This record gives sequence, C-alpha cells and structure tokens, in this order.
Amino acid sequence: MASGVSRVVEVLKKYEKELLTDWLAELKAGGTGNDGRVSETELHTQAKEFLGTLGEASRSAGVGDIERPEWSPVRDFLDGVSRARVTQGYSSDQTATFIFSLKRPLFKRLSKEIGSDAKVLAEETWTASELIDKLGLHTIKSFQKTREDVINRQQEEMLELSTPVVKLWDGVLALPMIGTLDSARTQIVMESLLQRIVDTGSEIAIIDITGVPTVDTLVAQHLLKTVTAIRLMGADCIISGVRPQIAQTIVHLGVDLQGVITKANLADALALALKRSGYTVTRNKA
Repeated sequence: MASGVSRVVEVLKKYEKELLTDWLAELKAGGTGNDGRVSETELHTQAKEFLGTLGEASRSAGVGDIERPEWSPVRDFLDGVSRARVTQGYSSDQTATFIFSLKRPLFKRLSKEIGSDAKVLAEETWTASELIDKLGLHTIKSFQKTREDVINRQQEEMLELSTPVVKLWDGVLALPMIGTLDSARTQIVMESLLQRIVDTGSEIAIIDITGVPTVDTLVAQHLLKTVTAIRLMGADCIISGVRPQIAQTIVHLGVDLQGVITKANLADALALALKRSGYTVTRNKA
C-alpha cells in the first residue's frame, strides 16, 4: 500500500459505531452476557472502551506490533478484563471470545471498504487476523496469570487457616496441625507460631499432630526444625498427638527425637504445660 498505513486502521476509525453494534451482537450470540455474570451495560461499556483504545493505538503505532509502548493502554485494558473474568468465573476460552468475536465484524467492514480488490482484501484480512490473534493470546496469558495468582493466594490463605495458633492459657500456646506437613507449610507454621510467641510472651508451645495422617522422615525433620526455632525464641515445645502408629514409624525411621517432649494427646500436653508454668488444676467437689 502506497501510504504504508494498513486499511485496518482506517476501518477501525471510520466504522467504529458499526463495529461496536456487530461485535456486541456476536458476543451475545456466543453466550457472553446471557448468564448474568456480566451485564449488558458493562459489556457495552467494555466493548466501546476497547474499540476506542484500539483505534488510538493503531493510529499512533500501526497494527504490526502490539508490544510497542503506544499499545500499553490496550494491553492494560485487556489485563483488567481478564482479571474481571477470572473473578466472574469465566473460563480462558470464554474470556478470549471477547476478542476473537471481533474478527467477523472487522472482516465484514474491511470487505465493504476495499471492495473487489481481492489481493488487497486478502492482505488486509490477514493483517486484521494477526492483530486479533495477538490480542487474543495476550488476553489468554493475562487470564492464566491472574488465575494462577488467585490460586496461589487461596492456597496461602488455606495454609494459614489450617495452622491456627490458639492461646490455651496464659503463657501456653497450641498449634493443632491438620493434613500433610511440607516445607512450605512448615515455614508458615514457624512464622505464625514464633510471631505469636513474641506477641503473647508465651513460654510453652504445644504442637498437636493428631490430625497429621502420616509421619515420614521429612515430616519429622520439619517438626524438629520448628521445635528448634521455638527453643531459640526462649520457649519450650511439647509435641502431642503421638499415636502408636506414628511412634512406631518414628522408631523404624530412626529419627532422633531425644530432648523433645511428646505426649499422646493434647490434654496430657496441656496438663504438663500448666504444671511447668506453676499452675495446679483441681476438681471442684461442690
């Protein structure tokens, strides 16, 4: 083309209203907005804003490279749409449809603008297709990254919720463990427990492993690391919930728990902790 400017740029500017109408129809036909997760008003606003941003970027930097700085507003807009779609419960392919459904309206307007020049129409259609594909792939990548971030954050929150530090008595903390104890969880356990020891000034911490299904060498090592960290903070540690099966496993594994106080259940551990703290618990006979 003599001007060096893609006809796609001209079409985006000249037929913006028509493109918006046809695009919204394509989105509705594809099911977007029909289930109530995104309203028609919101979808209309998003589509209109995207076309405006798309037109500005294409006029400023052409349509060949969407990684150029001029395309930053477009990429940022798609990132925002992807984040919204994740929270609204859409899948990656449903999210990508927001972009890919623009192809038919754009091809239709290109055909109307160019007319019977088959060579130019083929070139411009290919240019438009590449542009939409790049934008669609960016949307998918952004969606996947956002979903991964959400999953990681939820996993961290679940780990924190599954390792609550409970104050049983003045100077006595308890940490009931439920589930598998791995390196990541051990780190969270140590951080939360040590911080609570500092905040409360507690002298004894009870780690209850009644809810831990199995204890292998790695789990035992994680427990020892936690006990060592507690002792470095100047507090004592008691491990409760050592069932017969776990005791046998630890013996078979040859794990050295010498110096670590263990009890069969949380009640015995609490009784020992109270005794060490100078408390005497008696039953009221009245």
